[in-house]
Amino acid sequence: MQTRVHWLENVAFEAKSESGHPLVMDGSAEYGGENRGPRPMELILMGLGGCASFDIVTILKKSRQDITDVVCELQAQRAETIPAVFTEIHLHFVVTGNNIKEKQVAKAVELSAEKYCSASKMLADGGVKITHDFEIRELQSSGV
Repeated sequence: MQTRVHWLENVAFEAKSESGHPLVMDGSAEYGGENRGPRPMELILMGLGGCASFDIVTILKKSRQDITDVVCELQAQRAETIPAVFTEIHLHFVVTGNNIKEKQVAKAVELSAEKYCSASKMLADGGVKITHDFEIRELQSSGV
């Protein structure tokens, strides 16, 4: 896997993924940016959420769960000194669908955290405390 990051101006950069998708990163005005895109550390957090959510959806589909939506809400704390690395990250999954089995969701979250999510494993092995929980929401029927 490879990517290319090109400086645009001030503290703005354009990254282009190996699959050809561009993304602009920028800093806050405090650091000379114009807020034209997410911060690099935000991208790491978003990548973790995407990686874990990919696992959850894939595992739940394979276990024949009738999911209609999966949301991953992440909260992170960073060190107060430079480098301001992540010290703790909590992932909260909201799984919506019909007759979703709690045991299946718990298993999917556990498998993602302990086996499949490369981003989670990499961050945890680097000393970040990562925790998970989930809630299940029954799909509301329209009643029509």
